[in-house]
Amino acid sequence: MAFARAMGRPIEYPFVEGIAGFPEVIEVKKLEHERHNFGGIWHSDTAYLDEPPMGSMLLAREIPPYGGDTEFASQYLAYEALSEGMKRLLDGLYGVNSSAKADVTRTREDRVKEYARHYEAEHPVVRTHPETGRKALYVNVGHTVRFRGLTEQESAPLLEFLFRHQVKPEFTCRFHWKVGSLAFWDNRCTQHNPINDYHGHRRVMHRITLAGDRPS
Repeated sequence: MAFARAMGRPIEYPFVEGIAGFPEVIEVKKLEHERHNFGGIWHSDTAYLDEPPMGSMLLAREIPPYGGDTEFASQYLAYEALSEGMKRLLDGLYGVNSSAKADVTRTREDRVKEYARHYEAEHPVVRTHPETGRKALYVNVGHTVRFRGLTEQESAPLLEFLFRHQVKPEFTCRFHWKVGSLAFWDNRCTQHNPINDYHGHRRVMHRITLAGDRPS
């Protein structure tokens, strides 16, 4: 928590209770008998909020004997690899992001708050990083449902292309966890995917989310 406060402003996660005494620290846990993992899909964290987080920190407490790595994908590289024609097409488009679509990543229902409130936010498909000035793709298969002004059916072909493109192997790296490992990623230009390949084993992480601003 001290490190997180030095890097930004820790905030509470919308749908998961924090650990005792630390509301901004959530436990990300998969038990031996469970088959699904938390957030087990490529995504940018909570893109359905008006001000999505700047970054996230994940600290490994217990790891399985094998598997459980996390993949990261650079959305700078994904954008820069697009053709000039595709860049022009995406310029000015807004994606509609919904917490309802995030149901696909919902696990550990006993610890997750009921969705009493539905979150939806529109953000530029191509966002400009407020510090580096570089452009990055900002849609993700976990949250983006359509483009503003278009139906889901009309949006689907282009979104499906972007979802496949933005996680190509050449844009990615893979993080292998050890107990005590800390990963800190910039949510404004990075997607991540926790690999669910350790059935029958336990994995426990602590996570802190840092406040961000409205994408532009």
